[in-house]
Order: sequence, then C-alpha cells, then structure tokens
Amino acid sequence: MFNPLTPLDLIPLPLSTSFIYKEGVSRSEFVKKLHERVRNHIENQIKVYTTKGSRGRKELMLNEGDWIWLHLRKDRFLTKRKSKLSLRGDGLFQVLERINNNAYWLYLPKEYGVRNTFNICRCS
Repeated sequence: MFNPLTPLDLIPLPLSTSFIYKEGVSRSEFVKKLHERVRNHIENQIKVYTTKGSRGRKELMLNEGDWIWLHLRKDRFLTKRKSKLSLRGDGLFQVLERINNNAYWLYLPKEYGVRNTFNICRCS
C-alpha cells in the first residue's frame, strides 16, 4: 500500500518518461484511481447535500402578468422600512418580464426609488 507523505506524492506521474520502473507505473495507477475515487466521492456528497438542503422546498416559476407580494428589506427600501414595526411587505406588483428562473422585472411605482429587477426567494 502506498502512503503519500506530501500532496505532491498524489500528483499522477507522466507516462512519457523513458525510464519508468514497475513501481512507478503501479504508483501512478494507484494515484489515478485515488483521484477518481475522491472525485466520485465529492460528487456523491454534493448530490446528498443538495437533496437534503432542498427538502421541503418547491420550485417557483412566475409568468408574465402574475401578481406578487414584495418583501421590503431594510437595506433596499430605506424610506418604506424606517422602524421594525412598519410593514414588511407591500404589493401586489405585476411581473413584466422573466429574466431567468430566479430574476424578474416588476412594475414598481417611481416612489420606491429602486430598480425594477428582483430575485425571488425559493422558500417553502
């Protein structure tokens, strides 16, 4: 069994050298298999984390013309959220255009003083 001492021992050896010993070939094959096992393990763990992290959530897709309720955050709507007792939501606002699955362009009055592009929260 090969026991790597440093991270440089895990780098695969090039096969183009003219003096490859049998030990070097077996070591390079072991390192290649090790890299493949680690890559597969990382990909499997990412799949597990994504399934556990998105459990209970639903995919929300809005269409043009839909009406939504807008959540007013303090950092974005300074004039609307002056105290913690003020309303946290405002609406209904119409979706004018879908930019991608998460970003939408809304029809907002000029009094809000912010851009019309918003990301939606993918909450349950």
